[in-house]
Formats: sequence, C-alpha cells, structure tokens
Amino acid sequence: MLDYDGDTHLYLQIAAILRGRVAELDSGHPVPSEADIQSEFGVARTTARRAIHVLREEGLIYTVQGEGTFVGAPDAAPREPRKVPLYRQIAQDLQEKIEAGELAPRRPIPAENTLQQQYDVARETVRRAMALLREEGWIYTVQARGSYVSPEESWPRD
Repeated sequence: MLDYDGDTHLYLQIAAILRGRVAELDSGHPVPSEADIQSEFGVARTTARRAIHVLREEGLIYTVQGEGTFVGAPDAAPREPRKVPLYRQIAQDLQEKIEAGELAPRRPIPAENTLQQQYDVARETVRRAMALLREEGWIYTVQARGSYVSPEESWPRD
C-alpha cells in the first residue's frame, strides 16, 4: 500500500514494491509496463516511468524499445526476440481493419491513447505504426484533427 502523505516519493515506494516482485522472477521475464503500473497504483505515467527508471539504474531490469521491459541484464536474458516489432504489428492490424472495411475511408482511426491502451505500448510505438501507415498511403493526418483512413484509390497496390 502506498503512503501518499509520507516523506518518501511515490515512485520510490513503487520501485520498492516492484523490486520485491522482480526478485522472484527469472531473468528475461517481462516486467509490468508503465501503463500497467499507472493503472495498478493509480499514479501518473511520469511516476510509473520514474519507478521503472530506478530499477533500470540498479541493473535489475532492462528495456528493449518496442518490445518491453524485462528482468535482468540484456546479455544474460534468455528471452525470445519478437519476430515482428510491435509497431509493425499495430500497423498490420490497422491495415487489415481498413482492408476489411472495419475502418472506412475518410473516417478517423482510433486515437493514440486508445491504441496505447489496446496494445499496452508506449506512445512512441503507436506513433511509429502511424508513420508507417502514413508512409505507405493507408492513412493521412489533418493537423489538429487527427488521422483518417485514406480514400481507397490512395491505398498501396500489391
């Protein structure tokens, strides 16, 4: 239980709780995401990020961009590398929804926050997926409005 009124910062309290959990896990085991920590402890994303940073600085965990955070050191962890980076998986899922008609042309695609929560990833991972879809012609972005499915004639052809 967190002591919101105590003299110890919340991120340090969360780091202490996570430190105990991590000690019971094998090297290479995934650690809860920032979003999971944020949800579990009812704190801001910055607080969750700072707690993870403490454990990373202590050498208890490591992060692989686009894949997650894991117990141990990167060179000692027997984890299976992803076959497809998460941002590519998100882009592929959205592309399939567009092709299937679940996301209609000139209609908005789900917001960044929605995709972050749905896939339990960082904002940058979602932005990389969106950039890929934009580059390929599946979506376009209107400043201050959001991203939309491109008209069908703009879709890439095989």
